[in-house]
Amino acid sequence: MNYLVVGGSSGIGLALTKKLAGEGHTVYVASRTSDNLDGIENVYHLEIDVTKDFEISGLPDKLHGMAYCPGSINLKPFHRLKVDDFQNDFEINVLGAIKLTQQVLDQLKAGKGSLVFFSTVASKLGMPFHASVAIAKSGVEGLAKTIAAEYAPKIRANVIAPSLTDTPMAEKLLNNDKKRESSNERHPLKRVGTPDELADMAAFLLSDKSSWITGQVIGLDGGMGSVKI
Repeated sequence: MNYLVVGGSSGIGLALTKKLAGEGHTVYVASRTSDNLDGIENVYHLEIDVTKDFEISGLPDKLHGMAYCPGSINLKPFHRLKVDDFQNDFEINVLGAIKLTQQVLDQLKAGKGSLVFFSTVASKLGMPFHASVAIAKSGVEGLAKTIAAEYAPKIRANVIAPSLTDTPMAEKLLNNDKKRESSNERHPLKRVGTPDELADMAAFLLSDKSSWITGQVIGLDGGMGSVKI
């Protein structure tokens, strides 16, 4: 199978790249750098920056799936957020996903591909200081559901909505024992997520094992989005 992992050189995207490549699939990683990809077999790097104008090339005629992994964590009180904050989060999370998806539609249709996007539990719950990222990720959820409807049955599209995950992007929120303990305690399962757990779900949604699942937002959040204890 041929898969495109956007943002596949770090965090959840890197974990997914390793998992797919380890299963023998061919993985095309679209990201700004090829850091962390050395030595991983079956992986080809395509240099792009989703916040810029770009044309992706070097892909096969058929794609069996694409995971769009870029994201942002910009947590501020609402009154301190500037228009630029909202624009930057929207550019990374929504417009980047739109630009990539539009450019690979033909390959996805040819491969009856599956799309996986990433949202956040904050889009469902409403959480303090999450206005910018929650608004952007809500747009991602709308995008995925629209694609799922418009391109069925040739393309499937689903969303994973995690809570805090232990990635380099979240380092500032987990960089000491007190912060980590506080973050763990906010979840019914008493810990934050791991990149591998998110990658396992993404790989499932990309595969034929999920062939009757489309248009869904799946919470992978330690119970935060649905359980109160």
